[in-house]
Amino acid sequence: MALWGLVCMATSAARADEGMWTFDNPPAKQLQRYGFTPTPEWLDHVRLSSVRFNDGGSGSFVSPHGLVLTNHHVAFGQLQKVSTPQKDYVKDGFYARTPAQELKCPDLELNVLISIENVTARVESVLKPGMSDKDALEARKAEIAKIEKESLEATGLRSDVIPLYHGGEYWLYRYKKYTDVRLVFAPERQIAFFGGDPDNFTYPRYDLDMALFRVYENDKPVHTENYLKWNPQGAADGELVFVSGNPGSTSRLDTVAQIEDMRDDYLPTALKILNRRLGVLKQYSELGPEEAREAARQMFGIENTLKAFNGQYEGLLDKALIAKKQKEESDFRALVDASAEWKREYGTAWDDVAQAEKKFLERLKQARFTSVRASSMAQNALTIVQYVTEVKKPDGKRLDGYHDSELESLRFRLFSPAPVYPRLEEALLADSLQESLEELGADDPFARAALDGRTPKEAAQEVISRTKMGNPDFRKSLVEGGEAAVAASADPLIVMARRIDPVAREIRKWVDDNVESVETTAGEKIGKARFAAYGKSTYPDATFTLRLSYGTVKGYPMNGTEAPPKTTLYGLYDRADSFGLKPPFDLPQRYLDRRGALELSTPINFVSTCDIIGGNSGSPVINRNAELVGLIFDGNIESLVGDYVYNIENNRAVAVHTGAMTEALRKLYDAGALADELEGRM
Repeated sequence: MALWGLVCMATSAARADEGMWTFDNPPAKQLQRYGFTPTPEWLDHVRLSSVRFNDGGSGSFVSPHGLVLTNHHVAFGQLQKVSTPQKDYVKDGFYARTPAQELKCPDLELNVLISIENVTARVESVLKPGMSDKDALEARKAEIAKIEKESLEATGLRSDVIPLYHGGEYWLYRYKKYTDVRLVFAPERQIAFFGGDPDNFTYPRYDLDMALFRVYENDKPVHTENYLKWNPQGAADGELVFVSGNPGSTSRLDTVAQIEDMRDDYLPTALKILNRRLGVLKQYSELGPEEAREAARQMFGIENTLKAFNGQYEGLLDKALIAKKQKEESDFRALVDASAEWKREYGTAWDDVAQAEKKFLERLKQARFTSVRASSMAQNALTIVQYVTEVKKPDGKRLDGYHDSELESLRFRLFSPAPVYPRLEEALLADSLQESLEELGADDPFARAALDGRTPKEAAQEVISRTKMGNPDFRKSLVEGGEAAVAASADPLIVMARRIDPVAREIRKWVDDNVESVETTAGEKIGKARFAAYGKSTYPDATFTLRLSYGTVKGYPMNGTEAPPKTTLYGLYDRADSFGLKPPFDLPQRYLDRRGALELSTPINFVSTCDIIGGNSGSPVINRNAELVGLIFDGNIESLVGDYVYNIENNRAVAVHTGAMTEALRKLYDAGALADELEGRM
């Protein structure tokens, strides 16, 4: 009875409207309060209509002819890659009036989740009594690689084993993969990101953050029986809605030790790196219009990440939030300690994590600054050097990222014909090497290997000016030539990559042996303890896999007043006029010329209590009939701490309203045929 009392007091079940739920464990009980039960058929239809953008983001099929809806900012990278100095589709937008005008994306992979399978028992079967954490990690990774390879060979589907509940469960996710994806429509960046960085992560908002692609197979648009029917009326205030998307990552199940290290060490380090990188990009952008175009995507991404990370950091400085996390963990551990069996099996896990975190801090600088990730060309060179070595090993012995099940997607990205910008690459690499030198010191093995007696500026100038890594055929020739070709190559970036590879491998192995192995074993114990105590009444942290969130359209208290559940085109023009049409509150010319043609009462954005995070961008918002009523593009400023906690009072998901999308297509972009396809009129 004492144990039951603790269970009642320390319940960890998700609160109303909270959670990013896996499709095998939907929030059926929580939805009873809304009088709705998702049937297996409803869930299958939504799952097969949902799309993951493998370069980050979500989307959905919105017609039977392979049309996919997502955000402009999710499409940003591909828009830039199909642009030229003469045609800037990011800035000016794009519309293909005929199929022949659709632009093929150079390296975009879309995934549709076909099936999921619980493989926990198989992964755990290789763990033997008395195994060290290091040996257990190696055994897990080998078995996971084996499962993925067998699945790929048996089904032809992309196969990823995903740890959930920090390793409490392992699930095999199988995806249909599409790589012939073509751009159909995108508005001008100025209306997609109206208000710029000042309005980012805020509400009320007035953004038409949308883009449309079409998926092809065998050079023909795919026929998709599962797609979301368009509801131009949208959702009413208080209406039940759902979000089906791929949230990137959350840390709600992390231990207090992990959260405190995130606050005290990891986030401050990340913010320092990002602010420095942004400074380099801004300086480069000031060189001219073309330089500004080349740097635009990275600048947008870093500014977005900085605002998100600053919000997370400020949230973690809130003593009440930390106290809440401490109490939750204390109650959970008390529940475990109250059972002799649970205490014996799981009781040390939290202390093990704390010790591993402490150990990691000893080499945090090496882990963060032994890197050339600032330069895509340098990172590709290192990937090639590692690729030719790893593929010769047994699959289970390889570094993560080089398993057989991952190689096709890796090669697709590595051989991309997308343009590279050598002068930008040189600026980023020079500063990255300078940063590593300052943080690690001249005697650090990475600094010695990367610089080879040169200054960072000299090293970057030499390797970028002379490399052939910008040529996809050259990259392909090295991979196909294997170790011999890479060893013989005199390309300066490959030479640099060969020197830094042993250093990168050493720090990676140290982290595996001393941190990841310990935290993986401990995480599995905590996950099992959670199941023992609470069952599956909770949802796992986000893992960039398909999840279902639910909530209602609802405003919230803000700045001493009330934020409305929706905004309208009236508000868009009012905000633009209130700032005198000065950037970033200016409007594309067509919005000024055709203002009189619009029904200004049309909703443009709305908010709901649906629980989302980064990666959900582009997710469809649907009603109980699985009709599309909106398009997720942001969260409000109060949602930024949602990586760690969810607060229904003011955490809101911000979406584009379907009515605004079709209103704009018909009356501003002369895209009536596209609007007809969305509304099922063709």
